[in-house]
Parts: sequence; structure tokens; C-alpha cells
Amino acid sequence: MSLFSKTRVWAAELRENQAVDEVFMVSGKSLRWTRSGNPFLALELCDRTGRIQARLWENAEALQSVGEIDHFVRIRGQVAMFNDTLQVNVTDFEAVADESVDLADYLPASRREPEEMEKELHDLCRSVGSPPLRALADSFFLDREFWALFRRAPAAKEVHHAVLGGLLEHTLAVANLCRGIALHYPELDADLLLVAALLHDMGKTRELNWSRRFDYTDEGGLIGHLVIGAELVAERARKIEGFPPETLLRLRHMILSHHGQPEWGSPKLPMIPEAFALHYADDLDCKLNTVEGSLAAGRHADPVPHWTPYHRTLKRYLYKGPSSGPETER
Repeated sequence: MSLFSKTRVWAAELRENQAVDEVFMVSGKSLRWTRSGNPFLALELCDRTGRIQARLWENAEALQSVGEIDHFVRIRGQVAMFNDTLQVNVTDFEAVADESVDLADYLPASRREPEEMEKELHDLCRSVGSPPLRALADSFFLDREFWALFRRAPAAKEVHHAVLGGLLEHTLAVANLCRGIALHYPELDADLLLVAALLHDMGKTRELNWSRRFDYTDEGGLIGHLVIGAELVAERARKIEGFPPETLLRLRHMILSHHGQPEWGSPKLPMIPEAFALHYADDLDCKLNTVEGSLAAGRHADPVPHWTPYHRTLKRYLYKGPSSGPETER
């Protein structure tokens, strides 16, 4: 159980003039100086709902070693508005032991229930008609060690599905899109497409680390989830007696090419129909999740009523629609 879990005030709920006595994770910290030469600590605090800036004005040098980045602190202070941004003016803060908190309070999580997603995934596996492909999918998703990682992993460090359970949520979306595509295009190998969708991102269980923040492992940074995934599929498929070599070749190609473009990290372009379908299903779900996240954040953070801030990944502003309040130039 985390401290204050029954009455917790989340970062996204903080408002101007509100008193704060809560535990947060430190996501940023630096010692700075005012124009008059007085030291202060600039902090960035976070929980699963978001981040907030904080400033400690007194005893900054003495307390700068308290609360390392990615560790937990209990802070007391008051929320103020500074340059149109909320920040906490901290009067006191102290380190909190890891065992006193629930990590799920500090990393964002999928809004879908894990048990519901697990059932949906296993139903999809059971729908695979090809015995070799069904056996391959089961070799991963009935493996308790692999499943424990897969069900909790984020799908990305940031941008899309960067939440606990995000990999499972994204995988289900892509798999269901691919099932729909196969209905419209019966010439596609529906089983191959579905199993590729279920396995396309499973290399992220080794590419990403989510123990305290979402970040890349050394293997993820040096190799990447496309190559990791293709290697894992080949390794398990070769242990299944009679697994067709041509099917394995196509499946490996689909995993390696599903980003679609070299500049997006694909070592190969899609070269078979199922690979095209997988790429566009994957890209569609990533893009729509990114758009949804940007619109949700823009509704709360941007002073321009109808538009979000410029999104660097999408390379555009997004239209939020009409709202109350005066018009402001973008």
C-alpha cells in the first residue's frame, strides 16, 4: 500500500493555492540560483496522472542530496501559479522508502482492465486455425514468465501507449484491426496476419524498462524490438516440430518490416501483402492513440481554446473544436 492511498491527491488534481502533503516520484532535480545569487532547488515531481514543477527556496544546498531522481519524496507546500504554470512552493520534503509506496501510483497505466485484455488476447489465440501458428502463439502467451512481462510492459517510452499495460492494449488493437482487414481482403492469409499482429511488438518486453520510469534497456538501445522480436520468433518456431520454413520466413519479415520505412526503424520495407496490412494497422493505432493523448492534454493545458500546442511527432497542430472563452491567435 502506498502512503496516503485512501485520500491521495494526484498531480493532475492540484490547483492554485492548494496545500500539498503528498508523496511523489522525483523525475527531475537541479540546484539553481536566483538573480540575487540565492540557491534554490528546481524539482519536477510526478505520479501516474502527470507531472508538476516544484521549487524549494530554503536550505536548498543542504537538502539537494535528498530525493534522487526516480526515487520518492514526501513534499509539503502550496501550489502557486508562475508564468501561467502551476508549481508547488515546497516548505519541506523528505525521502520515502521504496517499500512504502505502490509503483502503480507513479507510472501511468492503461485504462482497460488487465483481466479483460488477457481474456481477449487468449480468445484471439484460440481463433487461429493453423496448428503451427497457434502453437507458436501459445508458446509465448502460455509462458508465465513471458506473460508477466508482456501484460505489464508499456508499448513505448513516450508518444503512444506509454503506460503500464500499453503493449497489451496496443497489440489487441492491431490484432483486431488485422482481423477486420482480412475479412475485406480474403486473399490474405488471415492466420499469418493475426499471429504476426499478436507477436509484432513482443520484442518490447526486452527493449523497454519500466521499473521506475519508461526507458530503453541496453539491448533495446543497441538492437531494438524489431530484431529482438524476429529472433525470438525464430528461436521458438524452430522448437515446434514441423513448423513450415516458408511461414517462419514470412512471419520474420513481417516483424522486421512492420514500421514500414527505414526512417521509422524498419530494416526492410513490407514486401508481402500481409506485411503491408500489418504495417498500416500498427501505424493507424499508434497515430490515433497519439492524437487522442494530444487532444486530452491540450484540453487542460493549452490557453488557445480551439487548438492543441504544436505536436513534434505528428508535425501539426490538432483542432480541439469550439469551446467557451475568447479567441486567441495560435
